[in-house]
Amino acid sequence: MKPLMFLIKALIPMAIILTAGTAFAQNGLGQPLDGLPALTVVNNSNGSATYSLSLQILFLMTALTVLPSLVLGMTSFTRVIIVLSILRQALGTQQTPPNQVLIAIALFLTFFIMAPTFTVIYDQALAPYLDGQIDAASAVTSASATIKDFMVNNTRINDLTMFAEMAGDDPYATNADIPFSVILPAYITSELKTAFQIGFLLFLPFLVIDMVIASTLMSLGMMMLSPMLVSLPFKLLLFVLVDGWAMTVSSLAATYTV
Repeated sequence: MKPLMFLIKALIPMAIILTAGTAFAQNGLGQPLDGLPALTVVNNSNGSATYSLSLQILFLMTALTVLPSLVLGMTSFTRVIIVLSILRQALGTQQTPPNQVLIAIALFLTFFIMAPTFTVIYDQALAPYLDGQIDAASAVTSASATIKDFMVNNTRINDLTMFAEMAGDDPYATNADIPFSVILPAYITSELKTAFQIGFLLFLPFLVIDMVIASTLMSLGMMMLSPMLVSLPFKLLLFVLVDGWAMTVSSLAATYTV
């Protein structure tokens, strides 16, 4: 029953778009135009193509659907959220900060790290497209090349080589020669490895505090007292004294090459 309801919900917007496009695509006499005007592609004399409004809306809705995956897989969000989650576990604060706060911090920090890349995309792809200087295909090509350069610059050579060999490709001469089918998994794998390395370094000082507190309680005969409960104030004190949030955020931003 659930798959049927999902299919119905997915088809309703499509039907509305097609019906609206057919209803409004009429000539001056009020008669509908020939063919299906809701889904039309006009080839221009310069070789470019002009898509109907319904197709543009369909492309936009599709882009919004895959936008979360693009944010997770093609930006710095993955590394940032993993490091922040490991830091929260190292502090032992359970759900403080809550998941919503961590995601907000990771999202805003991602915007900060990706700001130079987004600026280049706007200047070279989005702004010329909005001004009518280039078509949609050229804008997408330019934006893809910019984001690909960012991913290549922040991907480990070993990971990129591994996926290139798995795909059966020879060494690439330039970044433009690397297909997205290779750079995307290589970038994600590299991000995961780097995030866990940073998390390991963050865990060490708090692990030392836990071991010292546990040894002290055992030597005092307080084995019934939870070491995590006693060590939590000391870990929070240490984190505040060294300005831990600023150090963590600045270190994360400094690990990227833009």
